[in-house]
This record gives sequence, structure tokens and C-alpha cells, in this order.
Amino acid sequence: MSKQLGAFGLFVGALGAVAMAANPAAAWEPSKPVEIVVAAGAGGASDQMARMMQSAIQKNNLMKQPAVVSLKGGASGGEALMYMKSSEGDPHKVLIAYSLIYMLPLSAKIPFNWRELSPVSVIALDQFILWSNTTLPHKNVKEFIAAAKAANPPFKMGGTGSKREDQVLTVFTEKKTGTKFAYLPYKSGGEAATQLVGNHTQANVNNPSENLEVWRAGQVRALCVFDKERMQYKAKVTDKQSWNDIPTCKEEGLDVQYLMLRAMFLPGKVTPDQTAFYVDLFKKLVQTTDYKEYLEKQALKPVFLTGKDMVKFLEEDDALNKNLMTEAGFVAN
Repeated sequence: MSKQLGAFGLFVGALGAVAMAANPAAAWEPSKPVEIVVAAGAGGASDQMARMMQSAIQKNNLMKQPAVVSLKGGASGGEALMYMKSSEGDPHKVLIAYSLIYMLPLSAKIPFNWRELSPVSVIALDQFILWSNTTLPHKNVKEFIAAAKAANPPFKMGGTGSKREDQVLTVFTEKKTGTKFAYLPYKSGGEAATQLVGNHTQANVNNPSENLEVWRAGQVRALCVFDKERMQYKAKVTDKQSWNDIPTCKEEGLDVQYLMLRAMFLPGKVTPDQTAFYVDLFKKLVQTTDYKEYLEKQALKPVFLTGKDMVKFLEEDDALNKNLMTEAGFVAN
């Protein structure tokens, strides 16, 4: 081989190396529709969030493949958890997770642990509000508690599911006030809202989003929010009130606080580049106008955690929820 040909070969090889560096192997992305798995029934907060995500992803061209919403609320949400657990290695399924991931394994002894899934991101925190029907005479927490103490039979308190965050809040309200409620579990927050409007219950502890439309319509009254601080949103939602106008329960003499995560998980044993795709997807999603408007409309607390920060949050939140469930007497033997 001549020196010139050898040099030419080295030159071509160098060009190839430069071309490879400039065009690295394409990052992973979904090859078929992505299933957004909802561990609840239609009309609840998780379902509403999933529909918003589906729309925002398509509208903002965040992903080449479409997103489809899959409702798996059977067995109080256990259907969704076991579905995700059985989908190891499948990067085309993503779960909208909430406190169910801690509470249901404790109360129902299902063989599930959130550590078996792949954490992607915490995208919001959800608050709870004590709601009553506007046809009832009590207009604040003090009057409501007094009426509940005097009620015979007991006031009916609606909520989503059994031995979950809604019932935990009900139990701690009872402990703090000396009242006794008849707790009625429903399939979704939407159903709990309908039952309250129909006067089949006297109160519920729904998320803001689940009672939004009936609050705006003047059918329910927001008595207090179970948080240490008022919600940040000051734009009027009803003709008289903003989310920020709702007092904290502690302000009203009911010192009970609880925040619920809204987080995204993939099945276990997916690859790092598959997880990275979804971290990037949801990072883009939370920056869209659609998502920011949704946060304000639903009165969600904005937060975005991934990686080690997310795992640290999950470990601490898991311990907190386990303590609450134990104190409420909801941990199965």
C-alpha cells in the first residue's frame, strides 16, 4: 500500500469518526402508543390529569407516538398496581401514582411495593378540602363540627375508596374533634361529588379538582383545606371565592394536614435511556401552558422531582403514610 493511499485511508477513517461523533446513536423513544395507567375510576383527579396529559402531549408534539388513557380502578386501584408490576421491562406503560402506592399494600396486603417500579418524576402535590352541601345551614368548620356532633344518625362522609387518604382524613378529623362520621367509600372522587350534591352524604374530603365544577355551580361549600398554608391561587373560581380564600383547617381549629403526591412510574427493569426519555417528556410537559393552566384550575401545588431527589421524597412520604395508616388502625395483620 502506498503512503498516499495509507494516508487517504486514515483520512477517511477520521472523517467517519467525526461523523459518528456528530450523529450519535438515536436516543430511545416509544415505538408504539404509550399507555397512561390510572389506578382509579372515571371522573376522579387521576383520570382528569391523565386526560390533560394526553391532550397536552399531542397538542405540543412532545412525543411521536400517541398517548392513550387506561382506567384500571378495580380492587380499589390494586388492578393498576399489579398490572404495572406484571409489565416488567415494558417502557410503553406509565402509571400516574398517588398515595395508593403506599396505602393499599398495607390495608389489603397485596404483594406490591413501589420500589418494584421505576420512578420517573413527581410532578405535583395534591391537597384535600373538607366540603359540605350548600343546602345545609353550617357555613364554617366550627358550625359543621357542632352539627356533626349533634347528628343522629351520624353525618355521612363520602370519599374515594376504603382505608385510603380520604378515610384517613376522616378518622383524624374524628380524633381531633370527638365527632363520629359514617364513612362511605365510592369508586372515584367524581362519584363522591355527585353523592354530596344529591344530599346522599353531608360532606366529603375530595381534592379541589374533584369538586371544582359543583363548587363553581354553588352546590357545595369549601370549609377548609388540610394543609399548613392556604392555596396560592388568587383568581376567582366562584363568583365570590378563589382557592386562596379557603382557610386552612388549622386556622379553623381543626389541626389536620395532608398532602398527596402525583408521580409518574414506569414498570420495573426498564433501561436507563427509556427512563431518561420519560423524565425529559414530563419535564417538557410541566413547562407547557396547558399544564400550568391545569395546575391553577385544579389548585395543585407545583413541584418537579426526579432521580435521587424523587427517591428521597418517596422514602420519606412512604414512612409518613405508614405512620398515619398505623395510627388510624388500617394496617392489615
